Amino acid sequence: MASRSVNKVILVGRLGKDAETKFTPSGQSLTRFSVATSRRWKDQQSGEWKEETDWHNISLWRSENVAPYLTKGKQVYIEGRLQTRSYEDKDGQKKYATDVVADDVILLGGREEGGGPTDTGGYSQEPRMVSQPRSAAPRPQSDPMGGGAAASAPVGGSPFEPGISDDDVPF
Repeated sequence: MASRSVNKVILVGRLGKDAETKFTPSGQSLTRFSVATSRRWKDQQSGEWKEETDWHNISLWRSENVAPYLTKGKQVYIEGRLQTRSYEDKDGQKKYATDVVADDVILLGGREEGGGPTDTGGYSQEPRMVSQPRSAAPRPQSDPMGGGAAASAPVGGSPFEPGISDDDVPF
C-alpha cells in the first residue's frame, strides 16, 4: 500500500470576502475566495474557552456563474484537494502558497442566509451544489439484484413523481 496516496480536503466555514472570477488567456474561468474555519477548546490550565480561526484560499475552476452567490459571511461546504504553488515576490524571494482546489461547493444555511443576487419572491434560486466534471464517461446504472439495467424514469417526469416535469416547477 505504499504506492497509494490521498489528497482530500473537506471544509465547512464562512466566506471571508466576496468571490472573484477571472479568466485565463484560454478562456477558462477561475473563481477565488477565502473561507474561515474555527475551533474551540477549553484551556486545561486556566479553564477558559479559547478559539482559533484558520483561513483557507479556495480556487474553483470552470464555474463562472457562482460568484454572485459566494458572498462574504455565507456558510459553505467545500470538498477538494490541496495544491501548493510557488512564486517570486517583488523582492525576488521565492514564496509558497497552499490553496484548496475545490471539486464541490455547497451553499449551506436557510433562505435568509442563501438568497442570490436578486429577489426571487420567496423561492431560493441559489445553486445548491457546484461540481467539477469528474469524468466524461457516463456511469452505468444497474439493478442491485443483478437483473441488468435499472428501470428508467417515465418520459417527462422523475421516478418519484410521474408526470411532473421541470416546466411544472414554479421557479
